[in-house]
Amino acid sequence: MEKMWAGRFLSALDRQADDFNSSIHFDSKMVKEDIEGSLAHAAMLAARGIITEADRDAITDGLLAIREDILSGKLPIDPAAEDVHMFVEAELTHRIGEIGKRLHTARSRNDQVALDLRMYLRNEAKEIRSSLLALIGVICDQAEANTDAIMPGYTHLQRAQPVTFAHHLLAYAMMFIRDVGRLDDAVKRMNFSPLGSCALAGTTYPTDREMVARALGFDGITQNSMDGVSDRDFCAELLSVCSIIMMHLSRFSEEIILWSSWEFGFVELSDAYTTGSSIMPQKKNSDMAELVRGKTGRVYGDLIGTLTMLKGLPLAYNKDMQEDKESVFDGVETVQKCLSIFAPMLATMKVKKDHMRQAACAGFINATDLADYLTKKGMPFRSAYKIVGGIVAACIASGHTLETLPLETYRTYSELFESDLFEEISLDTCVKKRISAGSTGPDSVAAQIAYVRAYLA
Repeated sequence: MEKMWAGRFLSALDRQADDFNSSIHFDSKMVKEDIEGSLAHAAMLAARGIITEADRDAITDGLLAIREDILSGKLPIDPAAEDVHMFVEAELTHRIGEIGKRLHTARSRNDQVALDLRMYLRNEAKEIRSSLLALIGVICDQAEANTDAIMPGYTHLQRAQPVTFAHHLLAYAMMFIRDVGRLDDAVKRMNFSPLGSCALAGTTYPTDREMVARALGFDGITQNSMDGVSDRDFCAELLSVCSIIMMHLSRFSEEIILWSSWEFGFVELSDAYTTGSSIMPQKKNSDMAELVRGKTGRVYGDLIGTLTMLKGLPLAYNKDMQEDKESVFDGVETVQKCLSIFAPMLATMKVKKDHMRQAACAGFINATDLADYLTKKGMPFRSAYKIVGGIVAACIASGHTLETLPLETYRTYSELFESDLFEEISLDTCVKKRISAGSTGPDSVAAQIAYVRAYLA
């Protein structure tokens, strides 16, 4: 296939160099966006009298036919084409003749690819947003089903205070809600049309960039033509959002992996989202969660690769920027795949409330409540803290828990201890007494669930 830019050159491009230069094997993903952008461009050219209405109609009919043939599988993408833009233009010219060559008036591949990429990533962000909302909904469902499941809350991976499983899950709902906000912000800044910037300096034709932007659903146009063709902030920003989403998924995966181990036994994943061992028949491995955790590093790499590629580039367009697509395509696709597997894995997860409660009964996680008991009777908190620390040490030495230590022993530490202390330090009471906004108490958890439901609505 002759190159569209072949006029300047006296000999053909080396075959290996041609393969190295080609981007068709990955930018063909943007073929629908490329055709959509070309349709809007042709309409604008005719509206401004740059091409005739007859030419516009021929171009439009040709592009629509090409799109239909590609979507139906009748027209395969030619791997010999340099890129998706050249493939579509060459096919159009093949079908409608010289008129097809008028389509590229008042634009360059530089602004064309910047347009296609923004449109493609805008659509991908919409899919990620939808999957995030679906996951938040699943988290909320599991939280509603487990408001009575008491488990140890951890700091430093050491048992700390009793919380409900619902409260723990809702922490992730809040993370993913923030991710949706970050995604919306990224799309807001992405949603400006660069088409009409041409190669870097604009054009001598009387174009209407705003017309094209409106037709393609953009909020406006990029205000500087050099920035319009060389800006890839939107790729880096979207990959940054994807990296944070993956970080949250990875943290969640780590907990699910721990919770589903024999040592914790808090949850059991469905057989549909686990695998076995080739040699150990007893194994049930949380491979999907482990893969999500592992793929987080892959998305981080996509972000760092993009930032590194951009860091030394002078204005305006440079061929280095062809490297943006594989990274950002991989990043958004990896996030989408992880979200699509994570939501049903979580929805089908069995929660072992009894095991959670058994774990909560050990580890002295009601020690803070015991100190609060003394504080509410007038003792300074630091004094109460020291006394309770001594009681915990005594319990460890004698094999007691705070619930089984006799009242007589308690009173050797302070006469403020009375028989009501055992009710005050029961796990259920410890949870119910947490009345502050955002806490693990029943009313607060109900408010958090209502907040998430309202957000999803």
